[in-house]
Amino acid sequence: MSFTFFTDRLGGYSQGDFSALNLALHVGDEVETVVRNRDVIEQVHGKTLYMNQIHGNTVEIVSAHTDQVLTCDGLVTNVAGITLAVLVADCIPLLLSSQNVVAAVHVGRRGLVNGVAAKSVAIMRELGADLITANLGPSICGSCYEVDQSTYDEVVAIHPSARCQSKNGTPALDLPKALVANLQTFSVNCVVDSRCTREDKNLFSYRKSHRTGRQAGLIRL
Repeated sequence: MSFTFFTDRLGGYSQGDFSALNLALHVGDEVETVVRNRDVIEQVHGKTLYMNQIHGNTVEIVSAHTDQVLTCDGLVTNVAGITLAVLVADCIPLLLSSQNVVAAVHVGRRGLVNGVAAKSVAIMRELGADLITANLGPSICGSCYEVDQSTYDEVVAIHPSARCQSKNGTPALDLPKALVANLQTFSVNCVVDSRCTREDKNLFSYRKSHRTGRQAGLIRL
């Protein structure tokens, strides 16, 4: 049985733009404060592994606790007691669970196009996962994710269900809808948290404020 959890802005020590539970070290917040915030997480969820996320499609298998920060956009483990984390501030924190394998995956626009979710599912199945459930955490909604025409055309050509319009009638992308459609082709059941990071004041959003923190999706066996 796996455990999943999505953090928000509440309950940490960061100040100002990063208030309060910012879990990212790379956004300009004080390192000591972020470490305190991460300690808040570890007190509840145990030792937690974070990624150096680069909007790629590298997926790493974690076979033991490590202090090394892996450069990737997906972590997979079949070892009980290891908490995997994915950091976001508009992208989709994707948590994949099965009876004996789990994964934390960073899926933004580029991640949707490069297939990092499908790659993570394939690796989970190689490790023995059978029925897989996807939990999509809060992310930017379609009507808030306005893009230019060329970006829209690029994504929709691969994922037609991403088609959306902004509130102003301009091209926009519904990444959660497209990701669900994609995962369903691999027989993955999906549960979606429909909170929009840009609209919800309790969530970090890069679109809302470039100088901002990151919340996390957490999963462990």
